[in-house]
Amino acid sequence: WKDEGRPKLVGNGNKMESDDAWARSVEASSYSYWAVFLICVLFAGLFQWIGVSLIPLMKGGGNYATDWGSLAIVRPEVISVPEAIVFTGLAYLYMCLCFYLFFVGLILLYTVTHDLWRIGEAASNRPEVDYQYEHNEASLRVMRAIFRCTVLGVLIATVMKLQSAYLTSRGENIVAWLVGDMSSAFYGGNDVSEGIAYRMPTHYSSFLIVISTCVVFVYGAIRLGGGSRVQVPLWKMSAVVALLVAGYLLIDAFAGFSILLGVGVLLATYGLFDPGFGRWRASELGENHSVS
Repeated sequence: WKDEGRPKLVGNGNKMESDDAWARSVEASSYSYWAVFLICVLFAGLFQWIGVSLIPLMKGGGNYATDWGSLAIVRPEVISVPEAIVFTGLAYLYMCLCFYLFFVGLILLYTVTHDLWRIGEAASNRPEVDYQYEHNEASLRVMRAIFRCTVLGVLIATVMKLQSAYLTSRGENIVAWLVGDMSSAFYGGNDVSEGIAYRMPTHYSSFLIVISTCVVFVYGAIRLGGGSRVQVPLWKMSAVVALLVAGYLLIDAFAGFSILLGVGVLLATYGLFDPGFGRWRASELGENHSVS
């Protein structure tokens, strides 16, 4: 965007001026980067590690399902408590840094979207067809990138929630749990969603990821979705995101939730490779028809 897309749309021939304007846009979000860093390190990292892992490991208790972080409580012969404290501390440090990088990426996507929208507003008095075409192409390209990041973010959150839900279930393993849920929707039988009443802390973390990614996607759709070339692919992207979010929210909510989740994951995975969902074929046919 900085080296190619923005100078092409600004069109003033001065790349240094374009770079300075982009640098000012990034600098305007500097407080957001620091705020996200503190939130990720303190809340997603330190406080959550103390509440979920450190205190239960040192004093016992904690109404959380047994996982890799609390194995020392029930199987001290496998891993000792001091080793578990060090291991979980490093794991939460890694997690909070990944959270920070993830949210930094979302802030950058927001910055690119806002910058592109401002350029379009400033050039709204330019009726040239070529310029409008270039702006619509840039908007579509940015929305494709935002869609891919949104899908990946919701998929990450889905994996986190699936893991937490599985730990509180009675399934032998996660594959058997999902297959059993799918079969229960067709053949009835035991409701595999019935589990043990444990607390599931990663539900809050995963929900924060979903909300953050969807906010950026909605903002991009509002700011960049006005062009005719963007509207049709945007509706398809929005439908897939809505289906994927619905699958996330309904995990372990009823028997057969895995069917809805599977459909959403399949469509989202296809969308990672073809965000336009066949749009490129229509464009190619249109170009061939025009040439003929």
